[in-house]
Amino acid sequence: MIRLDPLFLCRGVALVAALLLSGCTSLDYYGQLAGGQLRLLHAREPVATIIADPSSDPKLRDHLIKSQQARVFASSHLHLPDNRSYRLYVDIGRPFVVWNVFATDEFSLDAMSQCFPIAGCVAYRGYYNPSDARGEAALQRLAGKDVYLSGVETYSTLGWFDDPIISSMLHWGDERLAALIFHELAHQLFYVKDDSEFNESYANFVEQEGGRQWRVARGLAPEKESDSKQRDQFTQLVLDARERLKKLYAQPLPPNEMRVRKAAEFERLRSDYRQMRDSQWAGDKRYDPWINAPMNNAKLLPFGLYDQWLPAFAALYKQVNGDWPAFYGEVKRLGGLPIGPRKAALRKLMGG
Repeated sequence: MIRLDPLFLCRGVALVAALLLSGCTSLDYYGQLAGGQLRLLHAREPVATIIADPSSDPKLRDHLIKSQQARVFASSHLHLPDNRSYRLYVDIGRPFVVWNVFATDEFSLDAMSQCFPIAGCVAYRGYYNPSDARGEAALQRLAGKDVYLSGVETYSTLGWFDDPIISSMLHWGDERLAALIFHELAHQLFYVKDDSEFNESYANFVEQEGGRQWRVARGLAPEKESDSKQRDQFTQLVLDARERLKKLYAQPLPPNEMRVRKAAEFERLRSDYRQMRDSQWAGDKRYDPWINAPMNNAKLLPFGLYDQWLPAFAALYKQVNGDWPAFYGEVKRLGGLPIGPRKAALRKLMGG
């Protein structure tokens, strides 16, 4: 499933002035970030209180009981931070906590990034109000950018706050909720400034491998191999399209010809998908809504964020014989390298 995060927010309004000194963006933008974060903080309540309250919704209580079992597993077995994060709950009354706006130039796959003094640069701008996100997206389109708008279920404050379980995290069931907890706690454990691909691929590996081990610990059958295989094949299909587009945009072509060839590449992606769906997936149409919706460069950005180095982290985990503390130690070692040697080390892990 395609998911976008994290949106890093600093410690409330006290840091808004400091952020402005960086010259990154406007008071209004940072104000809505600080205000949204403060509202979440004020609305938190202990999960244990909700579970113990007989008037609590039974379905919610059941979700939260299972979430706390996964939360204990995260620290005791996966060696993720043991703190109050995901032992609190907030009902936000909407499907997403934030909306992210991705934007690229017409003939580029480089994101228009948003920079923060502590967290560094990320590949999107995040908004708590969907109207604000739509407004930003409209402005970027008027400027001639390719734009993609996506809702986000949760995000990590990298340990600055005790992050809560948010009602938006419950929509896809208990397995998904556990996976989100593992992913976001991984961000709290380690985060590299200015390298979203490294951060998200690392956290995505912890999410996937942690989810597999969580199922084993409960005596459940592993995820259907067909589901994971389809997800991996679909992801690779999109990454292949990205590579073709990168090569196209590097060519010195006139704009009109570039637009025609760009459109042809997106049509090739759709055609390749349908061929794979019908010949290998028995017509399973789970990705049809995404593939049939309008396509542009910005829509492809999340795939590079979440999957680029996933095989490298899987190889690293295998090298340390599945020892989580040793794995995190190696992740920190890689993250401490300059960007060039870091990428070279990751490519080596992938056999490249």
